[in-house]
Amino acid sequence: QVQPVESGGGLVQAGGSLRLSCAASGRTFSTYAMGWFRQAPGKEREFVAGISWSIMSTFYADSVKGRFTISRDNAKNTVYLQMNSLKPEDTAVYYCAAGPKSHITIARMTTTEGYWGQGTQVTVSS
Repeated sequence: QVQPVESGGGLVQAGGSLRLSCAASGRTFSTYAMGWFRQAPGKEREFVAGISWSIMSTFYADSVKGRFTISRDNAKNTVYLQMNSLKPEDTAVYYCAAGPKSHITIARMTTTEGYWGQGTQVTVSS
């Protein structure tokens, strides 16, 4: 099993940057695709970015493409989300998830599948 724990959230001004980290325990971490999702108040959870277990492939939501970068370090059992040029509409709780998916199909993973963290709050002020 894999248990993700997110960190790195906080308050930042529009145009600023944050890096989220997700440390995942479990021997199978390196064989799972990892994804970042977010949920803003009153909205459904949405996919942000995914990365394959081999590190070679990534996939992004159109809303963050060119601004966010997902990466992983299997030796450290950690996945990262570098967020640049942040906008107020990026404000949300960000969740890390792991699952036996590809970097693309993890975008459709539901909360009843795979393993999910508790989330970290990101607030972008205008």
